[in-house]
Amino acid sequence: MRQLLVVVIFVAFGSSLFLSPEARAWGCEGHQTVALVAQKHLNPHAFKVVNQILKGNPIDINLKRYCQPVSANLIVDAATWADDYRGENPNTGDWHFFDIPRGAAQENIDQYCPSSTSCVAAALKDQIAILQTAGADPQKKADALRFIIHFAGDIHQPLHCTTNNDRGANCVPVTYFNARPVLKDATKGNYSPNLHAVWDTNIIGRMAQGKTVDEFAAELDQQFQSKIASWQQEGIDFDGWAWESHQLAEQTSYGSLPMRIAIERPQPVKTCVDDHISERMFELNEQLESEYHAAATPVIQEQLAKAGLRLAMILNRIWP
Repeated sequence: MRQLLVVVIFVAFGSSLFLSPEARAWGCEGHQTVALVAQKHLNPHAFKVVNQILKGNPIDINLKRYCQPVSANLIVDAATWADDYRGENPNTGDWHFFDIPRGAAQENIDQYCPSSTSCVAAALKDQIAILQTAGADPQKKADALRFIIHFAGDIHQPLHCTTNNDRGANCVPVTYFNARPVLKDATKGNYSPNLHAVWDTNIIGRMAQGKTVDEFAAELDQQFQSKIASWQQEGIDFDGWAWESHQLAEQTSYGSLPMRIAIERPQPVKTCVDDHISERMFELNEQLESEYHAAATPVIQEQLAKAGLRLAMILNRIWP
């Protein structure tokens, strides 16, 4: 099996040639890790049904797949499908995020997800309903399952559940160790590296250096064994999970930055040139090195493990 480091290097640097910085959460390996952790906690019935659905209704062979080579493990392969699907169906883009503004109150988060297709928490509920609908088209049910596997990862990425008029920190250029931010698209103000991408791929690449995805997932699962029972007792709460991620973004993703970023008054932002956001953030000269990496690593490790366990909880409830 390929080594995690090699692929992460490609994702972190090569992807900028082909994809917008908003293109994918957790990167290939992050989503695959979530699926592998979940697989370890599926009950036998859920494991059997999940594989039957995915095998019986395969992914369109004409869909361009970003994560290569395509995994023979159907659950792992399903984990990254939603990002590829979004490339050809941009109307699903909002399903991957929950843009809760920095400084928002928990009791007001519903206003930032006004419909069933406008945030990841609502999308999870909607796709579960499709999956559980008797007589639904088998391919739509398989796609719903793939969305659920993916969105369980997205909702646990802190920067997918927060924004500061910066598209979930996609508009925050950073220097990550020796990699200085380079302007990739002046018309959209896209820089690489940026804070969101560092959380998606770069930090995972450093902490999992030289390990396969299977090894990395197994280590995380073992590392958090003592917390599994308490996570299970908390139950399934999509809005709660989103708020938990939002708080982690405030405490660590933004809170541990060497240069403080003020909370901005919420306003619509379509690209990083709006309100000169990436230009203003570039001037802060954020330099993320060992201290920031050390603060972010345990948060990312726990969120990946928690996402996997909670994904298993969802599927085990559907197929007890």
